[in-house]
This record gives sequence, structure tokens and C-alpha cells, in this order.
Amino acid sequence: MTTVTPQGRDTAAPARPPAVRHSRGARFLLLLAVFLCAACGLVYELALTALGSYLIGNSVLQTSVVISVMVFAMGLGSLAAKPLRRRAVGAFALVEAALALVGGLSVLVLYAAFAWLQLYTPVMIVITLVVGLLIGAEIPLLMTLLQRIRRQEAGSAVADMFAVDYIGALVGGLCFPLVLLPTFGQLKGALVVGAVNAVAGVVVVVFIFRRQTRRSVQLGLLATVTTVLAVLGTAYALADELEVTARQQLYRDPIVHAETTAYQEIVVTRSTAFTGEPDMRLFLNGDLQFSSVDEYRYHESLVHPALSGDRANVLIMGGGDGLALREVLRYDDVRRVTLVELDPAMTRLARGFEPLRALNDGALDDPRVEVVNADAFNWLRSAHERYDAVVIDFPDPDTAALAKLYSVEFYHLLGQVLTPRSQVMVQSGSPFFAPKTFWSIAATVEAAGYTTTEFQVDVPSFGNWGYVLASPGTGAPPPLRLAADAPPLRYLDDAVLKAATVFPVDRRRVDVRPSTLMDPAVLEYVQSEWENY
Repeated sequence: MTTVTPQGRDTAAPARPPAVRHSRGARFLLLLAVFLCAACGLVYELALTALGSYLIGNSVLQTSVVISVMVFAMGLGSLAAKPLRRRAVGAFALVEAALALVGGLSVLVLYAAFAWLQLYTPVMIVITLVVGLLIGAEIPLLMTLLQRIRRQEAGSAVADMFAVDYIGALVGGLCFPLVLLPTFGQLKGALVVGAVNAVAGVVVVVFIFRRQTRRSVQLGLLATVTTVLAVLGTAYALADELEVTARQQLYRDPIVHAETTAYQEIVVTRSTAFTGEPDMRLFLNGDLQFSSVDEYRYHESLVHPALSGDRANVLIMGGGDGLALREVLRYDDVRRVTLVELDPAMTRLARGFEPLRALNDGALDDPRVEVVNADAFNWLRSAHERYDAVVIDFPDPDTAALAKLYSVEFYHLLGQVLTPRSQVMVQSGSPFFAPKTFWSIAATVEAAGYTTTEFQVDVPSFGNWGYVLASPGTGAPPPLRLAADAPPLRYLDDAVLKAATVFPVDRRRVDVRPSTLMDPAVLEYVQSEWENY
């Protein structure tokens, strides 16, 4: 900013550095740095949110905490950067080096804190606060640097700055799920972004303003970024080993397979059970999905009562491990099965991981089976085929994304692919550990226009577990029985099913709300009931 004396002479403001001519490409390079730094900042935010959703669950709360803390910290960072504008080049380079280091290591540090210290939320808040402070400090410093290259009216400069910043955020937001997670995974993805951040924020800026920066300062800043890149590179080289070691801390048994997909973390463990049998266990985002020792109890209960009537054309939703599919294919008169599973990595594992393939009897390669990798809710909106029996084997509704699959709207959509004689089986959680959740699922199915029969079984690795058998319409509840030609079963018979409909006094139906998209009551219940287990 300049002032004009009464004599008409321009006088430089005290804080302004001497004017230096810059090449035409200098402004472009600086705006490119703005673009890259904005993209990196949003990736850090998304990485923190995604990690919390994987490890803790409750994605709505995790997202709310990360965004609110980060936005608050960005405001503080902007204020804190005001005194640094006098030395904007060095200050910005140091801010970006610190941001690259903290942001790049954030996922690794949080994962380690969760695995070894059983401490997540306080560490996450501290890291989010620091990242937010550093991101907030970027804007005033960048604005100062832009004005040094070419003077602009304030409104025009702000418009240019934020336009590039928001476009960078868009690209970062899209790259995170589409490029970084599939290519590098969460730990390495954050480290790669940290390296990009360091180069964009330090090297580019120092290069642009090299004529305004003392040689000693340039060398100090380049040494700083070299150190940051060395730390991030070392962490990248050790990331796989660190991830395996940290992940193993979370599981009792040795891990034989692990991968993080765009949708979830898949972990398979294997050990020897107390019976002397091999015990293979599948975990999704840390939640047990089955134990090979007793999974037959769960899957026989899930499948065979639903196939006691018509079953020529069967729909399975969820169940990408192929175990429910294995039970369905035991009926020779089943002509066609459609398996709808969101995560292609899960169905690849069921086909290609030999211990799991042996457990599901190679069910996904049966010629009667069509595998569809799609979101079940959206798939139903365009489905037109009619199914005689439907088996729903989704994980418990402990996130907003899963809660929509336990909503009145979902079961309304399901009704469009049913016949009047169809039977639907829904895995419904534990009536003992989560009775409100269980009865809310039953109430939701009924609110969508079905009659229901609820029952419970004992699965040792899960405990007491419940199901809802439903049929469309307002007639008599569907009978809980096995087909006369059911294959030999290890756990179920008609006597077990008859007893399974009897709930003890302290676990009988309670007055709970059905769950809808706008009022996901089941999410509220499952989070409150499982938090102590």
C-alpha cells in the first residue's frame, strides 16, 4: 500500500519490501502453489475423517468434530499469521514445511495412538487443531506474496486467491477417494500428499522470491524441506511394516490378510480355536463378521427359513464373503442367485483367498450366480426383476451409510422386486446386547408394509443374535420353518426354530421408533447400546 504526500510524491509504507520485478510466470507458479496447498489441506481433512470412521465408527460425529475444530483453528491461524507478513517468504515456507510434516504423518500417528495407547479422540483433536492452524496461516501469507508480485485491488486479489484455492480443494477432494486411497492406501497416501505439500510450499516459493531472499535463508529453508522429505520418505519406506505391526495390536489372533479399500478396512485373522479347529475370522472396520468355528449357526439361521417357500430366484444383499450364498446353493431347485455387494474387494477376496474360498465352497464361481458390486439402495431403485426369496446380510447399522439400508424407504424399494409369496430375512443384531436396535429393525420392516416373525439364536462368537423374517402384505406372519427338502444342517431343525421365537421377559418387544432416512432411529439406538461393549 502507498500513501501520497501533499506534494504528490509517493511514499512507501514502512512494512513494504523493495519492489522487485518478477517474470510473467512467477504469478502463475505462485497460484499453482496455492492450488496444490489447497488440495493437500483438504486431503488431510478427509484422511482424518475417514480414519475416524474406520476405527471409531459414527462417521457423522467424526466428520463434525474434524470440520468444526479445523475451521475454528483456521481462524486462529489466520490471526496468528498477521505479524509474520513482514517476512512472508520465510514464514510461508516454514508453515508449509510444518504442515507437510504434521499432515503427512497424521494418519500414521493417529493409527499408532489408537493401536498402542488406546487413545484416539484427544490425539485426533490435537492434530486437527495443529493442521487447521497451519492451513489458516497460509492465506494471509499467500495474499502478501501475491501482492508483491503484482499489485491488485483488494477485492480482485481475494477473488483470484479463493478461486484457485477452492478449485484446489475440489481436486484434492476427488483425488482422495479416486486416486490416493486405491493407489497408496491411507497411511502412504497421507505421506505422499505431505511430500507434495512440502515441495509446493517451499521450493516453489523460494524459487519465485529467490532475489528477495538472502542466500543463507534460502539454504536454511531448502535444508528444512529436505529434512521433511527425508522424514516422510523414511516413514513411507517403513509404512507397511508399521501398519502391520500396529494393526496386529488391535487383534488377538495373527492377521493373515489385510487391506484398506475405498469403503472399509478388511482384516482376516487365523488361529486355533479351543476345540482344536482352525478359527478364521473376518473383520470389517474392526467389527467381527464371522468365525469359521460357528459361522454355520449364523448362516443356517439367516438362509434356510427364508428358503422354506419359493426359491427359484434368490437375491442376497451384502454377504460378500459368500457364506450365505453357500447355503442358498445347497438347494438344487435354486436356478438363479443375484449377490449385491458394495465392495468389489470383498467379492475378490471371497473368490481368490483360498481359506475363505474353501469355507464358502467356491460359491461365487457357481454358474447360477451373478455378482453385482453396487450400493444396494441405489441398485434397488433401478431393479425390475422379481425374487422369490431375499436374504439381507448387511453389517450392523452403526454408520449413517449403513443406517439407510435399515430404513422404511429401503424396505419400500425392496417391495418392488418381491412377489406376493416372497420371503425376506434380515439379520437384525443382538436382542440381548442391543434390544432397542433389534426391535427398531422389526418395527421398521413392519412400517414398510410387511408382516414379521422375529427370532433369536446363539452364536458363540457373537453371543445372542436375532433375525426378522418378513413377507409383504398384511396377512398372517410368515411361518418360521425349514423346507421339507432342506439339506442336512448342523445346527437348525424345526424344534430349534420353534424355541427361537420365544424371547425372555427382559428382552421382549419394546416401544421404539421405526427408522427412516430423515429420522435414522436405528443409528441412534445402535450407537447408544453398543458403546459399552
